[in-house]
Amino acid sequence: VMRRNPFGMDICCRKGSRSPLQELYNPTQVSLSSTAILHQIRRDQVTDTCRANSVSSRKRRVLTPNDLKHLVVDEDHEMIYCYVPKVACTNWKRVMMVLTGRGKYSDPMEIPANEAHVSSNLKTLNQYSIPEINHRLKNYMKFLFVREPFERLVSAYRNKFTQKYNTSFHKRYGTKIVRRQRKNATQEALRKGDDVKFEEFVAYLIDPHTQREEPFNEHWQTVYSLCHPCHIHYDLIGKYETLEEDSNYILQLAGVGNYLKFPTYAKSTRTTDEMTTEFFQNISSLHQTQLYEVYKLDFLMFNYSVPSYLKLE
Repeated sequence: VMRRNPFGMDICCRKGSRSPLQELYNPTQVSLSSTAILHQIRRDQVTDTCRANSVSSRKRRVLTPNDLKHLVVDEDHEMIYCYVPKVACTNWKRVMMVLTGRGKYSDPMEIPANEAHVSSNLKTLNQYSIPEINHRLKNYMKFLFVREPFERLVSAYRNKFTQKYNTSFHKRYGTKIVRRQRKNATQEALRKGDDVKFEEFVAYLIDPHTQREEPFNEHWQTVYSLCHPCHIHYDLIGKYETLEEDSNYILQLAGVGNYLKFPTYAKSTRTTDEMTTEFFQNISSLHQTQLYEVYKLDFLMFNYSVPSYLKLE
């Protein structure tokens, strides 16, 4: 017996109705228009930052399919979501699975977290032909979520390097960081890589050798490099600090806000500003300055001020 799904009708066949893009730029509901102004300000901030910093990148880089692997496509609602790890991306992927699942899922929180990260469960923009990519970039509503860059970084460090179960990260990155950053490392530390200190992680990130060797892992890569906001015009920039409001606004624009809400739950383990401050206590001002340079565009572009705990040189 098939379970009747509230999405059954509207979710797959909204063709006659207005697209999220139309609803965003010409809202029919008054409640949506004041929020639209806030997002206009955020869009302008990105545009201004891109313009101000384009001097350094005179040659405009052409995006390759590989650049588009973080952009999840929802054909039915004409939306594209660029996911940024450590910015509620597991829950947003769950929501996208509900939206694109044609009634297969109805409750995002019933989808196990590991299933949300299985790449075949969502379609990404790099799987399309060039004309199809261009059509979607032009006609679909594009959005992403951002977070204070250093809070996101500490969150990534805590998740990947302090949890015993993340052995693949310890092996892949931890061993390399210990080898490069720790004097007189023990054989066990070199083999396991499971006790990386935050100071060592920071030293690894600012090491020019790291940057030359390979792109950063997506968990600490800049939003600028993951989502290419200077090449792709995002219609909505959601913030981790206003996650619920921004997420539910997007679902309203998509016409599904009545029966799909963004999942919220209080996580006591969440990385906070106070926690981030503590992590930075032991970082030298030289390293703080160098690290800020790495993430500077994310700070400027998404309007995050320089953290008060930083001692920049």
